[in-house]
Amino acid sequence: MTNTWLSRRLQHSGPAVLNLYAVSLAFCAYACMFAFRKPFAAASYQNAAGWDHQIQLKTAFVIAQLMGYGAAKFFGIRFCSEATRRWRAFQLIALIMAAELALVFFAVLPVSLRPLAMFVNGFPLGMVWGLMVRYLEGRQTSDFLLAGLSCSFIVSSGFVKDIGRALLAGDAPFGVDWLRPASPVSETWMPAATGAMFLLPFVVFVLLLDQLPEPNAADAAARTLRKPMDRHERLRFLKAFLPGLAALILFYLFLTAFRDFRDNYMADIFDELGYRYADNQRLFTATETVAAFAVMTLMAGLVFFQNNRAGLAAAFVLMAAGAVLLSLSTVLWHAGMIDGFAWMTLLGCGAYLAYVPYNSILFDRMIASTTFVGTAVYAIYLADAVGYSGSVAILIVKDVWSLQTSRAEFLAQLAIVASIVGVTTMVFSAYYFFYRAERPAETANEAAF
Repeated sequence: MTNTWLSRRLQHSGPAVLNLYAVSLAFCAYACMFAFRKPFAAASYQNAAGWDHQIQLKTAFVIAQLMGYGAAKFFGIRFCSEATRRWRAFQLIALIMAAELALVFFAVLPVSLRPLAMFVNGFPLGMVWGLMVRYLEGRQTSDFLLAGLSCSFIVSSGFVKDIGRALLAGDAPFGVDWLRPASPVSETWMPAATGAMFLLPFVVFVLLLDQLPEPNAADAAARTLRKPMDRHERLRFLKAFLPGLAALILFYLFLTAFRDFRDNYMADIFDELGYRYADNQRLFTATETVAAFAVMTLMAGLVFFQNNRAGLAAAFVLMAAGAVLLSLSTVLWHAGMIDGFAWMTLLGCGAYLAYVPYNSILFDRMIASTTFVGTAVYAIYLADAVGYSGSVAILIVKDVWSLQTSRAEFLAQLAIVASIVGVTTMVFSAYYFFYRAERPAETANEAAF
């Protein structure tokens, strides 16, 4: 833990100041990370010389980055759950610099090797989330803090793609004229150019976030002590909660595949729906801002559930509601009752309402309600490792077996499947974890050990 003047001041400041400081810097830092991950999705990468494969070039880039990101989740199960506070800021900065260097290689390598650059880009980025969560978990206000952190990737995903499209067109991103490129940026250099704009802000935000004091005794009493987990503790965790975790991870597999397909092909889907860039220059930001505001409001409301069992129940209800919204909005769109923009916005609300708790509140509350001493990051990365494997499989299915299906229609089909799986697994998981929660804490701990 850092022991600077700022850290000591924060430690003795009121809860309002500490929470505002933490959520603001975590939001900004992780939003900057997306400038290294998602801008490439704003380009189409069509008609590239030197690429002659059944899988489309953009799909190859998406799959390669997802494979790197997914591989990082497997590696991060150990790396992030064992990481200590002393090196956390240095590790975060090193990971982002590695990701930016990979984007530079993406621009200069032959087209056949660019998927390799995207794999290398995805690997370090896949560990950033876990290290960021370690700053915020295990606090009495973790629901609020993690909701704020989670909403950063909803907003920033659309924001950085709008910046990428502006650079491709030679426009000033969001009307900021001093950011206007001298000429349109090529599709290959646009991702690196976007990342370079956010490198220094990321470093500043992380160094400031690293001044955050560790959770105090009151936090530990309310949310259970959090500590790094070695191999034996991770195995005990799995043995204690395997049936419930398996059901949760099954839904997460489909949910991650859906979210990533919508996110990576949003530009293509909006084109299919008739929303062209010339008339909709801030379309992505508008779509995702609505989703972010709705999700953050609902997620942050969980902070009022002081009882961890009640908070876990509320998280399950919100996730099931998100699953239902996926199919409901798709039915309304097919019936012509809503337009394409409303459909994509509602899909974002439903997907993130179910997805965000996995990366923040769900496992934090689960550990707190079962009194298992460990870190939520382990469960988050375990789910992510499986989830991103599903994303790669879905992308291959689309380009190999469903080539004639439009991306918008494929997204609609995927929404229905994810919705059915989601409602089913949420019911089972809620029953399982409430059954365990009814047992005395001592019994649960004995089962864990």
